[in-house]
Amino acid sequence: MTPLDHASHILDTMLGYLGFAVKINQEDGPEGPTLQVQTEDGSLLIGRHGATMEDIQYLVNRVLQRHLPDAPRIRVDVDFYRTMKEDRMVQEAKTMAERVRLTGRSETLPAMNSYHRRIIHNLFVDDPEVQSISLDGNARFKRIQVRRRS
Repeated sequence: MTPLDHASHILDTMLGYLGFAVKINQEDGPEGPTLQVQTEDGSLLIGRHGATMEDIQYLVNRVLQRHLPDAPRIRVDVDFYRTMKEDRMVQEAKTMAERVRLTGRSETLPAMNSYHRRIIHNLFVDDPEVQSISLDGNARFKRIQVRRRS
């Protein structure tokens, strides 16, 4: 049984005990192994701003790591919520970068977790004109500044 199969079984069992009828598809994309959950009760599993979905992902990974210590981190997405959110975030960053190119003034993105910051930094790593920099802070959620390369 692969780690993704094992994670799928863990997630299906967990959600079954909670009374959710779900269909789980396994994807192995550029973001890594993902379990895509499809259900009629998507909003309950997503929660406010994706918080419940994040908690479910955390629990699935904790149980998986307990059984398979070398297993990769598994992403959990519900009704493509995470995918659409990340697409909107990338589009917002690209729009901001265009404004920075035109005006030369730095702009700052909203606070985000380390995973989302990594997505934004990877977006600009090869850009010859614009760079992204995480602003200092001790918080788990930090802001990214998009500015011209010096």
